[in-house]
Formats: sequence, C-alpha cells, structure tokens
Amino acid sequence: MRIGKLSGRLALFTDAGAVDVEKASGGRFGADPQAVYGRWDEFVAWAAGADLSGAAPFDAADLGAPTPAPSQVFAIGLNYREHAAESNFAVPDTLPPVFTKFRTALSGPQTTVVLPPGGNTDWEVELVVVIGRRAEHVAAADAWACVAGLTVGQDLSERRSQLAGPAPQFSLGKSFPGFAPLGPWVVTLDEFADPDDLELGCAINGEQVQKGRTSQMVFGVPALIEKLSAVTPLLPGDIIFTGTPAGVGQGRNPKRFLQPGEELVSYVAGIGELRQRFVQA
Repeated sequence: MRIGKLSGRLALFTDAGAVDVEKASGGRFGADPQAVYGRWDEFVAWAAGADLSGAAPFDAADLGAPTPAPSQVFAIGLNYREHAAESNFAVPDTLPPVFTKFRTALSGPQTTVVLPPGGNTDWEVELVVVIGRRAEHVAAADAWACVAGLTVGQDLSERRSQLAGPAPQFSLGKSFPGFAPLGPWVVTLDEFADPDDLELGCAINGEQVQKGRTSQMVFGVPALIEKLSAVTPLLPGDIIFTGTPAGVGQGRNPKRFLQPGEELVSYVAGIGELRQRFVQA
C-alpha cells in the first residue's frame, strides 16, 4: 500500500492513480495525512477491503510530504561505515549520533530549494522510517511491528552553519526551508521482499554521487527503534532519517556542493524518487 499527501489531502495510490481517502471511506477517515497514523491499525484494516476502482491520474507536482507534521523528527548520523570514514569520524559502536531536522524544513518530493547565501549545501539521501504504533522500550526483534512504512528523504545540510562555532549545530544547519524533502509516498512493509536491504542513491544532473544499500547500516532499523525507544517514546507519525551512505560533497577532494541550476534526484528502490532543483537566494 502507498499513502501520501495529494493537493493537501490524504490519498491512496494504485497503479491506476490516486484515491481520495476521505471520499472513499465515506468520511470515516479525514483528509489530514498526518492524522491517519494515530488510527493506523484501523486504517490498514479498512484499506485492505476498500473499493479503489475510482483511482484517477494525478500530477506528481501536487504531491506533498506524506508525513507533513510529525510530533518528532529523529535523524541518525554516521550510520554507514564508509560515510563515517569520509567524514573523519570513528564508527559508532553503541549509539549513533542523534539530532533532529525541525519540521518546518519538511517538504514534498518535487521542490525548488533556495540555497542559503554564502553556504556549502550538501546532499545526503536516506531511507526514512514512519512510525505507526507507539513504541516504548521496544526490543529490536519486535521493532518492525511498530513501523507504518518507509519513504525517501534528503537530509540536505548547510555545512558552514552545521560546523560553525565551538560545537556543531547539526540541527540548525540541516533545517533551512526545504531541507527535508520526503516522498513521494509512504510504502507499507508488505510491499518489500526484504525491508532490511534496499538500494538507495542520488544523482546531480544525471551524475551519480551516492549509491548504497540499507543492509550496510551500522544500526539497522530494528536496532535504531530499540535504542531510541529506550530513551523516549516514539509516537505514531514520527519519522526517523536513518543515515546516509558515502558520497557526500563534504567528503570529496576537492569538496563539492550544490549549485544554482542543478537538479538532485534521490531514490530508494521500491519506493520512488525525489527531485530538487536549486536556486540562489
């Protein structure tokens, strides 16, 4: 199942197009894409038998962030060994770095992003996990049962802001407007042969700059949920950016950053892709 936000409303997506959930459910579920995660089990049961024959074509430009207002946004650093190496950090052994991207940075899958003046904006393609059930002190073996689905994310990062000052400002440097595109939709786990092993990558103007597999994570999705939920409850609709593979601009020699006029295309196999174009402030 694929669900998301189309023209501001909760929609189900099929091969034939999109179905407005509020209309198809006769008002049982509202139009708010975020609210559905609070009734996730009920929604899944309804969707399994729903009449989706009214699916209609849609314009991908009308897609928004499929989880537009999560209570909490978690982001994980250094979760791929080669990315840790290119960043000149040791691989974390017990707990990865955890930060946030403020939710005002969230945007849809096809956007134009304004580059901060004088900055060094970098790319980081990531698998994003969407929580479907409250998770508190959850063991890794039970963690996938708390997940509603998976989507694609870009952890765009302004490196000068992120690394300025006596201590890194990870959250601020990664939270400029449009710096957290998501989408194109959330895909439920039954759609994947193995949700622990998905290809992901991104390209700038057609040149591939990142490619990896989520099976290469230092801490896989179950381990991340176990470690996060041991500290703070994860709530329905919360999202977790799970880290990025090697290939970011900051780790190159010479360093490379996004420029006005460039297009960044990011993907996770089995989910879809994001497209961001960049303009100067």
